[in-house]
Order: sequence, then structure tokens, then C-alpha cells
Amino acid sequence: MVKARELHPIQLDSDLSQENWAERFAREAHLESSAKLQKAIGLIEELESKDATAKDWKGPDAHRFGLEMADILSTMPIDEDALVAALLYRSVRIGRLHLRDVREDFGKTVAKLIEGVQQMAIISQTRQDAPKQFLGAAENQADAVRRMLVAVIDDVRVALIKLAERTAAIRAVKSADKARRLKVAREVSEVYAPLAHRLGIGHLKWELEDLSFRYLEEDAYKQIAKALAERREDRERYIQELVDSISATLTSQQIRADLTWRAKHIFSIWRKMKRKQVDFSQIYDVRAIRILVDSVRDCYAALGLVHGAYKSIPHEFDDYIASPKPNGYRSLHTAVIGPQGKVVEVQIRTQQMHDEAEYGVCAHYKYKGTDTEISGEAYEEKIAWLRQVLDWHDEVGDLRELSDALRQDVLEDRIYVFTRDGHVVDLPSGSTPLDFAYKVHTEIGHSCRGAKVNRKIVPLTYRLKVGDQVDILRQSEARPSRDWLNQSLGYLKTSRARAKVQAWFKQLDRDQNVSAGKQLIDSEVKRLALGSFDLQAVSQALNLQTTEDLYAAVGAGDVRVSQVVGAVSRLSGATQRELDLEPRQASPQERTDGIQIRGVGKLLTQIATCCHPVPGDMIVGYITKNRGVSIHRDDCANLLSLEDESPERIIEVSWGETQVETYPVEIEINAYDRQGLLRDVTSVLANERVNVTGMQTMTDASANTARLQLSIEVDGLSQLSHVLDRVQRIHNVIFAKRIRAA
Repeated sequence: MVKARELHPIQLDSDLSQENWAERFAREAHLESSAKLQKAIGLIEELESKDATAKDWKGPDAHRFGLEMADILSTMPIDEDALVAALLYRSVRIGRLHLRDVREDFGKTVAKLIEGVQQMAIISQTRQDAPKQFLGAAENQADAVRRMLVAVIDDVRVALIKLAERTAAIRAVKSADKARRLKVAREVSEVYAPLAHRLGIGHLKWELEDLSFRYLEEDAYKQIAKALAERREDRERYIQELVDSISATLTSQQIRADLTWRAKHIFSIWRKMKRKQVDFSQIYDVRAIRILVDSVRDCYAALGLVHGAYKSIPHEFDDYIASPKPNGYRSLHTAVIGPQGKVVEVQIRTQQMHDEAEYGVCAHYKYKGTDTEISGEAYEEKIAWLRQVLDWHDEVGDLRELSDALRQDVLEDRIYVFTRDGHVVDLPSGSTPLDFAYKVHTEIGHSCRGAKVNRKIVPLTYRLKVGDQVDILRQSEARPSRDWLNQSLGYLKTSRARAKVQAWFKQLDRDQNVSAGKQLIDSEVKRLALGSFDLQAVSQALNLQTTEDLYAAVGAGDVRVSQVVGAVSRLSGATQRELDLEPRQASPQERTDGIQIRGVGKLLTQIATCCHPVPGDMIVGYITKNRGVSIHRDDCANLLSLEDESPERIIEVSWGETQVETYPVEIEINAYDRQGLLRDVTSVLANERVNVTGMQTMTDASANTARLQLSIEVDGLSQLSHVLDRVQRIHNVIFAKRIRAA
């Protein structure tokens, strides 16, 4: 069976002494001296001999674990302090060695690095109660991830040491029990493999993904490993012959190149099979050749020679040099049909691109003082991403938003669009011109009033596609709109852009926010005809102290109007849920399980036709003579008359836990009359899967206006609010609201 990676565990019974180990690490990391490393190795050996029984988990002892961590780090361009911290970390963690002793013997820097790695270990502790899901970050990890990022930003070497520690840990769990293997694998797949990817450390990312996949999806792993292992010798012989042929071709054109071949990573194969919905035989890059050349010019020259010698496969070419991946990865990828009709993937890149792909932020050290412009830019981009995440958190103050931002940036599909000047901007799939504007610069987003895509004016809700050229239309006096924060309107996709808009409104005077929030709530209450309800109780339900705090939060964008409506529904006892209206359920008038009557059970109920209450409305029951209990809104005029006549028939009722499927609602639409208006309205209602039971239209020729009164069925206030929002956006519609019965 093919292993995820050929591992070389540390063998303590070898003839390598302290000096030999230290010299080996120093040589691989290109250090001038090994004295400090030798001192650290001697210390952990001494501690091990004094307390041979101390272990913090079933795995390698601190001595062996420290050597393995240093061995992993030494393959990267990294400094001596980081290697020393890696050697000592496990001993500090299990309590054999104190930080104050490390600070005295090895310096403040080493102690600070170890302390930073300890802070990152909080992720492991908080993940114990996390949902058991594969390759998806748990939302309750936001605070832990933020603390991790703080440590990383302070010194990126902290992240590198932690990644080395988790790599050593997942290697070691091979002999552990299943529960331990799953715990470590899940943590690695959800947190550390994405972090390695975003920092551009390719060789650790692949190993972490493959090993975690091995334990989390055992059957799929074994199936793919078996397919890779079949006729392995023939495949290796074939690849070597192809490498020799391509090498000769490049040499004949005086292109100096280093050619290697690699086995496709098992997790990568599985992910591609899932994404493309194909089987193993249709994965083209199981056989892969990598060509390293001296310059970008040679990359494209080598590409031309490969395509000239072998037939290329359409749609399998990617130019990541012109359009790098979000983590800074640069390379040319193509797939060709080689001898015997076999498909081979070819990757072409420079040596520096290769080092960036393998070592990520670490490559910065290797090129310090040589090609600082390029390497420094790549390094700063990766660290800037981490800073941005923290900036968004500071602006929004919501850990859930932080979690969403992390998941969105690391896991979501990306699109690449161009500025007017031809610069590439990467965004999550589904982004809008507003997201683009805020990605370019905050002030551009704030002053945005329109956009051109491919030289054509488009709405700000337009969904950008790969290759679009975007030009933002600005006004100097313009400012963000509160509508941009309404997710149902579709102006913003990214958490970053939404955070910028929220931060802008937070800076406004509180009185302005209070006034704007009150206006928004009053408008929604009027539009939905909610009647009377306890706004103070709604505020407390949303974790706010006073109604003024609620107005200010809505005005600032911290609380959405839809959340207020939802709170009103919850307080009234209504349950909101999506309902498939096909096949049509029994009418609400015929249902008896949606209303709870205080002190009495299983009485016949019916929804009053005079006021048409829906879940979320405050309601009162009236005992009729022959038709059970009639349910009215508490402000219904008919109910008030009945209460004066027969107060003894008035009873308390509430919306039950079991909600009836649909409720009839009367809505009114006022619009400027035009051809196709009725068609557009009915199309919106059809798209929202709203059943229309009645319609009446009236036109005013003198004012050129039309009034539409519709009877529709909704499952609650949330759906009603969404429907009215969509109708309001129709061209020429003046307003849309729920009609209150007299």
C-alpha cells in the first residue's frame, strides 16, 4: 500500500550523538553554528533520563518528540531560535522544564516562541466539545482561532513550530487507539491543514491532509491507495522515460531545468473526484512531472516545448503565474497525452516559486537580501491576511463573523477579476461589485454608487464571474447605504465588506443611529402590520438593555430588522420554518393543532377572516356558538365590539408549538403603472413559492398609478417580510405593505 508520505522517524538507538544531531539540524537549516542546538539537545536528554516515566500522552517521549519537531523544521529556511524552541517545547508543556529556566539559559526570544505555541494549544482544549465534522471549522472555535492568530502575527515562527508539532503528533498516533487517532486527525484537518495552506507551506499541508484523511475516511483512503499501488513499477518506469525525453528536449533549446516526478497525494485525488464527480480513472494528474527553471521566461518557453512535443488536453491548463492563488502559489499547470496515450500532468515553475510553494512564509528568510522585492511582497501578503482577519473582528466585535471570515477565505471557491488597470483581485465565489470595491480600498467601497463590468453598467447586486473587468463608479459625497447590510437584498457577500459597512455606521453619532433604527423598525412594523407588542421584551431577547439600545443597534447595522421580526415571533410563541407548499396542505381554518387555549385542550379553532392573524401577531380567542373558538388579532375592531357585548367569551390563546402550514395575508402594492407590472409581481411571488388566492387591481389614469391588492399564503412573519422586500425592489413599485383589517 502506498503511504501518505515516506516517514523517517527519529531513531534514538542510532549512532548519532548530541553533536551529530545538532550539526545535522544546523547543516539542513544553513546555520553558522550548532552550539545552541547541542546545548538544547543535551538538556532534553538529561531531563529524559531523570524522569523517564513522564509522558503527557501515549506517544513519543519529550526527547524524541523534540528531535522530530526540529527535524521537520530544519527542512525549511528557519533560524536557530525556532529550532531550539521546537526541541524544548514538549519538555515545557509536560512540566519538566520551566519557561523561566528557558529564558535564562536560551534567551527571551526562545521563551516567547514556546509561550506563543502554548497559547495556540488552547485550540486543542476547546475542540473537545466541537461537532464531529470533517474538514469544516466548528463555529465555537472563533475565540481560540483569534488567540492563535494573535500569536502568529506577533511572530510567524510560532505557527511554524505549532505546525511541526501537529505533524509530529499525527505521525505518532499511528499506534494509538482509534479515539485518539480520530481526535488528532479531526483537529489537524479542520485547523492546521488550512493554516498551512494559507501560509503557503505546501509540503506540510499535503502531509497533514493525507494523514488526517487516512484516519477520518479509512475506506476511501484504502481504495485510492490500492489503485495507486497497482503496477507501481510500470508507472515509475514510464514516468522516468518521459522525464528523460522532456529533459533532452529542453537541453536542446538551451533551457536549464531540473525535472522530478511525484506521486499524487491521496487526499487531493479524493477531493478532485468529489468535486468533478468522476472516478479514479478520470483523474489526469495521477502521473505528474515538475519542471524547475531559472526564470519566468523559461517557464513559458518550456510550456511551449512540452505542448509542441505532446498533445495538450483542453481545459486542463492553469496559469497561476499570471493569476496566483490566494495563498500566493505560482506555477504553470497543464495536462498532456504522453506515449501510449497516457495522461500526465506537468507543472512548470522557477526555483523561487517552488520554494514559495513548499515553504510559504519561511521562504522569506531564504531570499532575504537577494530578491527582497518579490519574496518580501509574498511574505507580507500572507501576514496581511492574518492582520485583516483581526481587523474585521475588531470592527465587528462578533466572534461568529470572525469564524465565517476564516472559513470563507480558506475553504470557499475563489474567482479572479480584474481592475480597470488590469490588476488581478481574488474574491469568494458569488461576490458583488461592492465586495470588489471594499477589497480594493475601504474608501472606494464607501463612495461607490455604481459599477461597470466589462464596460457595461450593472446593478450592485450583480454576481461577478471569473475574468470580469470591474470599474467602480464613485461620488465624492457618497456614503454607504443601510440596505447594503440587508442580506436578503444581496448587496454584499464577503464578511470583510460587511464589517467595513458596519464599522462606518458605528462611527456615526448615536442619536443618528437611534433615529435611523427607530425609523427602520417603525417602517417594518407598519409594513407588516404587526400591531402592538412589547419592544422592551424584544430588546432583552436580543441581549440589549433598553429600547434605545435596540434602535441604536439597528441603526448601526449590528442588529438586522429581520432579527427584530424573528424576536417578535418567538416571543409570541410562533415557530418559523420553511414549508414546501406542494402538495397544498389543509387550510388554516380547518386546522386545530396550531393554537393553544389556556386551560382547555383540543377545541375547534378558526382564524378570523376579519383580521387574518399570522404567527407573530398578538392574538385573543372568542368563543362562538357553533364554530368553536375564533382567533383574532388583539387590536381587531370586531373583537373590541364583541368584547363589549360578551366579555365572558374572551379567552387567552397563543400560537402553539405546532405551526399550521400557511396563513392568509392581505397585501397592498402601489406602483407607477406600466406594461408588464402584473407579470413582474406574479413572477416574484412564484419564485418565492407563495400561493396567491385572490387578486384585485385598480388603476388611476390621471396619476398613472396602479393599486394591487393580493391575498397570499405565508408561513409566518419572516417569509412575509422577505416577500415584501422582493416586491419592493420591482421597477416602478412605490411601496408594498400588509393591509390591516378595520
